[in-house]
Amino acid sequence: MSHQRLDQLASALAAMGADGVRLDLVQRARLFKRSWVEMANALVFVRDRSYYLDWGYEDFYAYCAAELQMRRPTVDKLTGSYVALARHAPNVLERDGVSEKIPTCDAVDYFAKALRGEPANDGTPYVEPSDDVIAELRAAVFEEGKPVQALRRQFNPLLHPRTDARERSQVIDKAHSAVRRLTKTLGQIEGLAPSRIEQVQEALLALQGDLDALLAQAKQELADEEGHDAESAHEQAWEHVG
Repeated sequence: MSHQRLDQLASALAAMGADGVRLDLVQRARLFKRSWVEMANALVFVRDRSYYLDWGYEDFYAYCAAELQMRRPTVDKLTGSYVALARHAPNVLERDGVSEKIPTCDAVDYFAKALRGEPANDGTPYVEPSDDVIAELRAAVFEEGKPVQALRRQFNPLLHPRTDARERSQVIDKAHSAVRRLTKTLGQIEGLAPSRIEQVQEALLALQGDLDALLAQAKQELADEEGHDAESAHEQAWEHVG
């Protein structure tokens, strides 16, 4: 939602005599891109005290969508990141953002997800890291202020290492897709003899059948392996939290 729309909301709320906290939330929404911590702090404040009920909303997310123009995933990222910041690096909340940088919301969100043991975006499961890895991640986020792209490059191999079964499954899947594409386009290539096309298509059909069997086997191995790993990770995921 544009700043103009938020300005209109602020003016309308002021005209109807809205209380200071409610107006302050709209003002902070306007400044959101400049300081996510201020916005997140206010959201947690309103959520924990249920102010939105006094303002006619039965649901916190409905309030955020209607008056702050924020969708639930954004609200959850902000509030979750702020709680992680307050719990694990409260000194960062004292920074002014100028002389001392404040880590980005995405970076803190990455840290929080690492502590919760969530899988990577591509589904690669979480592997319980050592205390040293968690300490290194904490320093990279809160002291060095690394962007989330750098965090993924550095820590994804440690937090979400690819297993042999996953690598094998992905390689076979890529080969399977390549065979399908070649089979589909082979007949569109000018200059090839029909007999050659027929010969290659028969070979591709046989290869696709072999890959189908290999892919099914690889995915079953992956499911068995990651099912075991997920159960183990679930039991240990909260050891670093707190």
